[in-house]
Parts: sequence; C-alpha cells; structure tokens
Amino acid sequence: MSGAGAPTLTVDGTGLRVVVVAASWHTVVMDGLVDGARRALADAHVQDVTLVRVPGTFELPVGAAVAARGGADAVVALGVVIRGGTPHFDYVCSGATTGLTDVATSTGVPVGFGVLTCDDEQQALDRAGLPGSIEDKGYEAAQAAVATVVALRPLRE
Repeated sequence: MSGAGAPTLTVDGTGLRVVVVAASWHTVVMDGLVDGARRALADAHVQDVTLVRVPGTFELPVGAAVAARGGADAVVALGVVIRGGTPHFDYVCSGATTGLTDVATSTGVPVGFGVLTCDDEQQALDRAGLPGSIEDKGYEAAQAAVATVVALRPLRE
C-alpha cells in the first residue's frame, strides 16, 4: 500500500479556482474518486470548483491542459486503468502520466495525480474512497494539488 508514510496536510485554499478533470470509465470507482476530491476541496475551503468529465484516462491530459490554460489555480486529474490481457494498460498509463506531468511543468499549474493504475477491480475499489475502501486517492489528489499551490505562493510573489 502506498498509504504508509503519507504526509499530514492541512491547507487553506480559500479563493482558489480548481478544476477536477475526471474520466468516465468504471463509474463506481470514479464516483468515489470525485466525491473524495470534492470533500478535500471543501475541507480546504475551496468554493470555486468545476467538474469536467472526459471519456477516459487517456483524455485527462488534454482536459488538464485546457483547464490550466483557462485560469485554474490547480487541476485534479482522476482516472482508473485496470490491467487487462493486452498492452493497452501500459500505453494508457504511460500516456496519462507523461501528459499530466507535461501539463504541470509547462503551465506551472499544479496537477493532483489521482489516476489509479490497478491489476484488478478490487484494487481500484480499495483506493476509491468508498465505504470499505482502505484509501481515498481522490481526496489525496485534491489535497496535494491545493497544498502545492499554497507551497508555491512565496515563489510567485
């Protein structure tokens, strides 16, 4: 589990504009991730939140890029890819990871990475922040995006 060693983040995102870009595949898992992100943003006092649904995880980078260039202070990218019997898993995971990294570094807008890359559906359910889940990766991704904006403020002033 990746939960071991996670930092405790308490951030105030008052006044921030955050766009959550979420894939549409695996509805139950995605709804859990989106709900987790919304809870984290509410806990951080972020009121200006826009949710954009894209078809799949591969489309997250273009959604994040448009959001970042459109004035978002932070983007939260949420998706899930479950390994199958073909190399499709590797291509989608690599494309999404590289694409989201490129968006963050080319625009300077923090992108919270909430993409689950799982071997099976149970691993995804365990991380989706649902009742009975052991982790809440949607919450963590949103919290990380806001915390990064706050951490970088002194460098922008």
